[in-house]
Amino acid sequence: MTSIAAPMWLDPADAHVEDLRAHVERGTDPAAHPRAAEIREGVPVYDVATLLADERHGVQAELVATLLDGAGIVVLAGAFAGPVLEAATAEFRAMIAEQRASGAVAGDHFAKPGANDRIWNAAEKLARRAPEVFAAYYANPALALVCEAWLGPGYQVTSQVNQVNPGGAAQSPHRDYHLGFMDAAGATRYPAHVHRLSPALTLQGAVAHGDMPVESGPTMYLPGSQTYPHGYLVADREDFRAYFAEHHVQLPLSAGDAVFFNPALLHGAGHNRTADVHRLANLLQISSAFGRAMESCDRAAMARAVFPALFSLPDDGALENAVAATAEGYAFPTDLDADPPVDGLAPPSPADVLLRAVRERWSAAQLDEVLAGQTSRRRGVVT
Repeated sequence: MTSIAAPMWLDPADAHVEDLRAHVERGTDPAAHPRAAEIREGVPVYDVATLLADERHGVQAELVATLLDGAGIVVLAGAFAGPVLEAATAEFRAMIAEQRASGAVAGDHFAKPGANDRIWNAAEKLARRAPEVFAAYYANPALALVCEAWLGPGYQVTSQVNQVNPGGAAQSPHRDYHLGFMDAAGATRYPAHVHRLSPALTLQGAVAHGDMPVESGPTMYLPGSQTYPHGYLVADREDFRAYFAEHHVQLPLSAGDAVFFNPALLHGAGHNRTADVHRLANLLQISSAFGRAMESCDRAAMARAVFPALFSLPDDGALENAVAATAEGYAFPTDLDADPPVDGLAPPSPADVLLRAVRERWSAAQLDEVLAGQTSRRRGVVT
């Protein structure tokens, strides 16, 4: 029997808007999202309090099914709230003010420089300047729930604060890191199975740090587009941009709502058409332990800075969540001559060390000594 195998490499010439339609226009079945509070513009919206009270693996299975084969996006309403959100918002706005005062202008991947205020490596900057705020913010159980669902343990959190100012123009529609940060010619060099693998290495998220009415330009999404095989090859195609412009959805968000989406979902920030709304979001890019994050963070410095604040967190999941966002969660790569596995298949990760330090109530000097030794043994590894 002769079978026709799927192509090993994707050809941009085979990308057609008509094929994308079948992925986008299939709709969202409410029955597939029994835990959702509502389906809004084809996107499941979940109440966080209800979600966290439900059976964890069942919740995670529903989230993964949505991100993988469904709409490709979920909204967690009320994910961040109260004093924790307010304190982080104040710090982010202070960072923006300081960057403006310095005269620096941060560029943007998919928009013109100056259309917004972008704080790169905001996770490390927040950890260093306000460790108590960082610890409380990243102890968030909803964040850990969805990160572990999509990426498993050992994930690495990076973030970029983005404030789109009144009049800020929309981004062009695109997919995200890894293959989304290449042009079509570059992405074509990777075989088709890597196009399927790339989205599993990253989770994209955004936390609203203020109310975002539609006229303020919240992110535009094309639900279902993450399943389109040729999606990494069409960002510069006018026919696909026109289809996106006609069929995308935009969801108004309240302060504290969080959106998480498959990085292969076609999306782009919207045009801020207001005269007075400075749309502020903390853009989260969470990386698999098995992938490479876009931003390099000094994780050892973050661990040292946040360590004293961790003692105030309850050891009921909040502590582990904050540690996961702070320290490197994976034992590799390392120098196995200097850092051999002793009691298992791998040496302890820096996150293991930080968690042990809190639970055993080490001194700052003791943690510093152990981290320095571990960094030395993990020779040449960016921490």
